[in-house]
Amino acid sequence: MLKETEVEKVLDLVKQTRKLIYREMETAKVTVKGAADYVTNVDFAVQEFLKTELGKLFPEIRMVAEEKENNNLSATGTYWILDPIDGTTNLINHYGLSAVALALYEQGEITFGAVFNPFNQELFHAAKGRGAYLNGERISVPPHVALRDAIVSFGSSPYEKEKAKEFFPIYYEIFMRSGDFRRTGSAELDLCYIACGRHHAYLELNLKPWDYSAGSIILTEAGGVITGWQEEKLPYLKNADIIACAPQLKGEIKAIVTAK
Repeated sequence: MLKETEVEKVLDLVKQTRKLIYREMETAKVTVKGAADYVTNVDFAVQEFLKTELGKLFPEIRMVAEEKENNNLSATGTYWILDPIDGTTNLINHYGLSAVALALYEQGEITFGAVFNPFNQELFHAAKGRGAYLNGERISVPPHVALRDAIVSFGSSPYEKEKAKEFFPIYYEIFMRSGDFRRTGSAELDLCYIACGRHHAYLELNLKPWDYSAGSIILTEAGGVITGWQEEKLPYLKNADIIACAPQLKGEIKAIVTAK
């Protein structure tokens, strides 16, 4: 687990990506990886920067990242899990809701997470047992929101549109019982927004480890809950279906999900 001084060094590196992101966006190059799935020179630049700089501080820790091969991973290992740009489609369209997301995986659990939106300079972070923070201020999940008043965010799984007929009816039922829906296009920011009370629940299918690892510890350290759709523990080194919410909403949301 990172010492407090090490946390500060890592957060400083994450914040340094802002200038790099703005510089790389001046000559943005977009590559299509698949249906609604893109990568840019910005992704590669951020990934290489953090891989290099973290390697200087922690040469013994290997990196798992979106834009690289991730082979021979061990559940008992220690890894950085990085999404250099979570919300690449947003980045391409100058939407302002993208984030650098970095987590530390240690022997089956996430012990540190940082999620940084360079466009509004919001930095969320948490370390195991030390609480969750937004720009250095402690944050927590609101304790008394009912589903009828809740803002629920969701992911539409645009890479697998054929699944829409399966899960959109679930979203419809939740929408009809909740206050309203949001769709940000960044899973990591969705988790952080629950942690600070902007949203109250979030659901998505088949998220990759770098889409949820950093935000998961920020949410739980803020008092929220996050599980798989069948209440299974998150695998972190594998894809997962996610339900994240304020604790008091879990039972009602889970009942809707399992009823469909």
